[in-house]
Amino acid sequence: MQMSNIAEFNSAANADVEREHEVQLGLLRALCVAAGENRAASEIGEILDHLIAYSEAHFMSEELLMRLKSYDDYEDHVEDHLQMLDTLRGIAASHAAGDTALVAGRAAESLDFIGRHIATRDRRFADHVRLGL
Repeated sequence: MQMSNIAEFNSAANADVEREHEVQLGLLRALCVAAGENRAASEIGEILDHLIAYSEAHFMSEELLMRLKSYDDYEDHVEDHLQMLDTLRGIAASHAAGDTALVAGRAAESLDFIGRHIATRDRRFADHVRLGL
């Protein structure tokens, strides 16, 4: 019975993380569209605020799960998270200062970065959890 509970936990943890990834990717896509269409600064700022807050919460929960699972690639994985948050905060600071010319390009680069992160580092971690390692 205990093994079943662990397997159920692992499956649920992976499903939760995947749902969070979809929300995060959706916010990044929305930022790319809004910046690419030169929408109102307030709309772009609001998307950035939501994206940063959501990413902070998602990364924190993922990192807690990695610690719980004694994940061997924790440090490198977290470094990606820190890099992504620094980039997003930089975009937000530039945008708030009125320097919006590069927001669309930097948002697209961030979407590409997080997509690669999910496909590689997060996939490896999901396999680690799924296999109950």
